Amino acid sequence: MKQKMIRHPYSTFSSFLKEHDNILKESLIALLICACGDLIAGIILGKMNIFLETFPGLLVLIPGAIGMRGNIFGSFASRLSTALHIGIIDPKFNHSEELINNIFSSFVLTLFLSLFLAIIAKVICVIFGFPSMDIVDFILISLIAGIISIAIMLPVTMFISFRSFERGWDPDNVTTPLVAAVGDLFTLPAIVVAIFIISALKSVVYLELIVFMIIIPLVLFSFVYCYNYSEENRIIIRQSTPVLLICSVLGVSAGGILNSSLETLLTNPSLLTLVPLFSGESGGLVSILSARLSSGIHSGLIEPLKRPEGESIHNFAIIILLMLVMYPFIGILAESSSVLLKVVGIGFDKIILISSIAGFILIPIMLILVYYISILSYNRGYDPDNILIPISTSVTDSISSLILISVSLVITGAIFI
Repeated sequence: MKQKMIRHPYSTFSSFLKEHDNILKESLIALLICACGDLIAGIILGKMNIFLETFPGLLVLIPGAIGMRGNIFGSFASRLSTALHIGIIDPKFNHSEELINNIFSSFVLTLFLSLFLAIIAKVICVIFGFPSMDIVDFILISLIAGIISIAIMLPVTMFISFRSFERGWDPDNVTTPLVAAVGDLFTLPAIVVAIFIISALKSVVYLELIVFMIIIPLVLFSFVYCYNYSEENRIIIRQSTPVLLICSVLGVSAGGILNSSLETLLTNPSLLTLVPLFSGESGGLVSILSARLSSGIHSGLIEPLKRPEGESIHNFAIIILLMLVMYPFIGILAESSSVLLKVVGIGFDKIILISSIAGFILIPIMLILVYYISILSYNRGYDPDNILIPISTSVTDSISSLILISVSLVITGAIFI
């Protein structure tokens, strides 16, 4: 029988801080680390002009690729967190059928979604008339970068999950934002490496096409094999794939929004740097909420009611407090990078205002959306660990890009004329 914790949704602010002191500290540390990774990603993105010009349409792919890493490995981390909380997995890296199934499914989902992401990115470019590279380049860049990310993300996700649990930290508070930070940090370098590999393949006649014709059947075969490997894998694949496909479309849509404003972003380096910072921190905040709601529902601390109350309200308040700290902070980070790199920014006052207003608009929307996705998925028999983080972070990516650019247009309208 599940244990239930009934809380009054309101308390004095000081008692609230005292009660949730560890959660706030753990989450804030994770988000600050995440911000550092996102800052580096933003700086790298600002230096990728030559690649964006040589491989047109690449910016359409980038947000989806970054989001996909967070979606797949965030869900992997959330499943590990839930399994650790309820004792299914031991945090000792011991052989476990549950762990093997999760690793295998995450591996295959990354390959399959990398393929789909590339196809959708090309379709978006065609529909909106964006200049773009050919479909073979899209697919190979996406798949090679995906393979590189697997080699990094799988061990890192397990290490963070297990070590945080062993040290008495709640993985729900630290794992998903840290995993997202690692994904943000390494996705762009992985894409750059993939571009160099593609360039090398092009130097040999037909070699790129041969690699393409070999790798596509392998990806499709691995997907089918994984689906039939075990009942656990079948559940993960069946529940995750439709959600991740939708998330890929949303991620590429965010890329389309950014690509349509590419010239503006390239002429305002601090805004370009802010893009991954804003998206990453928003995704981190939402993933913390998603993981906590998922574990709370599984453990019986949260009841899937039509109206949030008790523990759910407490989780909302935690995210709001973190929001008030992080959005002004990432604005400062973005402008500081421009100052340090000696490029023209838009000023601390404007960028802090842009980041804060955009964040304060975004998060209340996502609080309600994430809550209802969690209870609807649970009540319909789906595991929130497979549904909640991918959907919520992908919706966050799309909405955050739209809100950030819209707020930037309003506050710094003169720059965009």
